[in-house]
Amino acid sequence: MYDNILIPVIFDDNHDTAKSFEVAKTLGSKAAKYTILHVLEDIPNYVNVEIPASTLAEARKHALDSLNDIAKAIPSAKAELIDGYSGRSIVNYANDNHIDCIVMASHQLGLSDIFLGSTAAKVVRHAKCSVHVIR
Repeated sequence: MYDNILIPVIFDDNHDTAKSFEVAKTLGSKAAKYTILHVLEDIPNYVNVEIPASTLAEARKHALDSLNDIAKAIPSAKAELIDGYSGRSIVNYANDNHIDCIVMASHQLGLSDIFLGSTAAKVVRHAKCSVHVIR
């Protein structure tokens, strides 16, 4: 059983967040803490200067509100919104916050994943803790 579980989520229809939560609750100890994490991908500066600050702030608020709503599905879960590149940021967050298990959904592998690598594949290769990938 794990005591500190990280559940990265992405807001799309290709990843089964409900299944990730179900697996995380099964793997968690009675006193487990859960963190629902979303990574806002960094926007290149040449694009960032063209987007009004109010639009970026509204997108951030909407993402955090969605995370907080999602976190209600698991007792003792907290929502975290961070900036960065998904794979690297998830691994860094896990290392910095003493996460002992990451439970994440993944899309079906395709040819592009063999050459580029999906976020889940990057997390599996670099995480220092257990990683459970849900398909």
